[in-house]
Amino acid sequence: MIRRCAALLVLAGLSTGVLSACKSTPPGKFESGMMTRIKRSVTVGNKKAKNPLPANAENIESGKQAFSHYCVACHGLDGQNTGVPFSDRMDPPVPSLTSKEVQSYTDGQLQWVIANGISPSGMPASSGILNDDEIWSIVHYIRNLPPAGSLGEPCMYTGESCEPKSE
Repeated sequence: MIRRCAALLVLAGLSTGVLSACKSTPPGKFESGMMTRIKRSVTVGNKKAKNPLPANAENIESGKQAFSHYCVACHGLDGQNTGVPFSDRMDPPVPSLTSKEVQSYTDGQLQWVIANGISPSGMPASSGILNDDEIWSIVHYIRNLPPAGSLGEPCMYTGESCEPKSE
């Protein structure tokens, strides 16, 4: 009986040791590179689509306005997570839209991501909320983002009124 109890204690101790060694670690370069290649070639569509809107100041400003209504809660006003209190704690983290990973998507792929979202990353689909011109203008804005922090923090996180200031 004592031997059985001792054996069970040893077995329980070994099991606990093995299970506690099973910790999740961040993906390495190989895993990250593989997933990036898969996203670029398989899961994110619309690679060859061209933006039908010209990249002019009017369309960039229009994209900034649409971005400020729909995307700002997670990406900040400048697309670089400025002032977003939870962006570094999300899993996966909210990417900076100036990052090489995001900027290397084609315009068509950016449009696809905005329209369809990326499940289960937390990136919601905007199709049915934003029209095609708004989505394409956001693509222009993403290609022409201002310097990090230059637009301040989103009013929803500062406690200031989000209503336009009257002059």
